[in-house]
Amino acid sequence: MASAPQPNLPLFYKDLLPLNSRDHKGWKSKQFEDASFLAATHAIPLTIDEFVDAQRDYPIVFTAGDDPLPIALMGLNEGVNVFVDGDNKLEDGVYIPAYARRYPFMLARLQQDAEEMSLCFDPSTGTIADQKEGNELFDDENGPSEYTKQILDFCQKFEESGQRTKAFIEEMKKLDLFMEGEVAITQNEDPEKPYVYRGFQMIDEKKLRELPADTLKTLNSNGILSVVLSHLFSLGLMRTVFLKQQEQGKIPAPNAAS
Repeated sequence: MASAPQPNLPLFYKDLLPLNSRDHKGWKSKQFEDASFLAATHAIPLTIDEFVDAQRDYPIVFTAGDDPLPIALMGLNEGVNVFVDGDNKLEDGVYIPAYARRYPFMLARLQQDAEEMSLCFDPSTGTIADQKEGNELFDDENGPSEYTKQILDFCQKFEESGQRTKAFIEEMKKLDLFMEGEVAITQNEDPEKPYVYRGFQMIDEKKLRELPADTLKTLNSNGILSVVLSHLFSLGLMRTVFLKQQEQGKIPAPNAAS
């Protein structure tokens, strides 16, 4: 069973195999026993369709560079996830980004120049195997089971949402609304030594307010404005996540970069 050619695998994925009835007939997929694959990850990719839900739990920012991507911050420092406890259990009730919910599945092109994408999975998790427990991947006719069809549908919708996210990013770049982000969090016991977080981008609220009325009207009518506002509202959670890190003893020295 040859792995799909993916020289640079995305976050979480250690390997990729294309799912097919020849090699995986009789295989089953079971749920993860815990959230250990998330435990050391502080930033999870996000699509714009998730902003309204995600902004209730996480600060939403954009990666640095010319091609920013939205991410949900589950911690403010590398390797810190304040929503996964010492037993690798995810905090009850928090929104789980679709990027994490699709794992260990994803759609991938088996050849770089191919237009068609195939449903693949990461075999290193051990959750998809020739095992007794779990959801059947193929039915008796060797066609995809209902479970696999649901996974495929979810992954397809995720890709479509990714395209909408790219269009949103391009619109923000065209309007020149991205700015370098910086958050300084002070503590009462030592206000002269703030914890400063940089290395991300955010929407420039001042430039947003100065946009022409017609532009704002268009952004409102096509739903982009609500996405932008969700991002801006979520930034208030930076301090909340910081305090969670503090409670868990995961605060680095002041002036550490995000």
